[in-house]
Amino acid sequence: MRDWWLRTLLVLQHPRPVFVALRDDSRDSAGDMAEPILLIVILAGIAGVLTTGTAATLNDTGDFDPGTIAIWAFFFGAVYGAFGYFAVGGLLHVAVKGLGSLGTYRRSRHVLAFAAVPMALSLVLWPIKLALYGEAWFRTGGGDTHAGAAVFDLLTYVFFAWALVLLVTGVRSVHGWTWGRAVAATALALVVPVAVAGFLI
Repeated sequence: MRDWWLRTLLVLQHPRPVFVALRDDSRDSAGDMAEPILLIVILAGIAGVLTTGTAATLNDTGDFDPGTIAIWAFFFGAVYGAFGYFAVGGLLHVAVKGLGSLGTYRRSRHVLAFAAVPMALSLVLWPIKLALYGEAWFRTGGGDTHAGAAVFDLLTYVFFAWALVLLVTGVRSVHGWTWGRAVAATALALVVPVAVAGFLI
């Protein structure tokens, strides 16, 4: 299990060996990586839900104190992450199967989870945001009116783009495919999720 905690960090620097290790799709291996994946899914879900339009207007009525916002982010982030893990993982599995993969649905989910580590890492921006602007980030016309908001938005998009690159890398590495084939599979898997995310943001 310790190896998979280390690989959770290693995927940010040397992703290929981590994704190649996912070729071992045995039950024992899946059990060893269960806790790291659970943490990634929850944290990435929280990062995702905090980018939605709902989060940006959460405290418009003043009913949400910091503790309530934290509980809201954790609960809906966990739901958001779990849905993404199983639903987007399913779409990825269908896409790679359509392009010739013989891998399992479980392996597709695992590739998606480890590719999402940069999304989880993007949460490091939030203590800085809150220290600078407080709860204004959760009100209409609050944090988004500050000049620094564009910088934080850009940094968030960088983390999310990093996750996308890792997903392509993961699909390529675990299947031994060409870059073109991996990009095609990833694009097919993300068409619907990206459209939905664009609507929510």
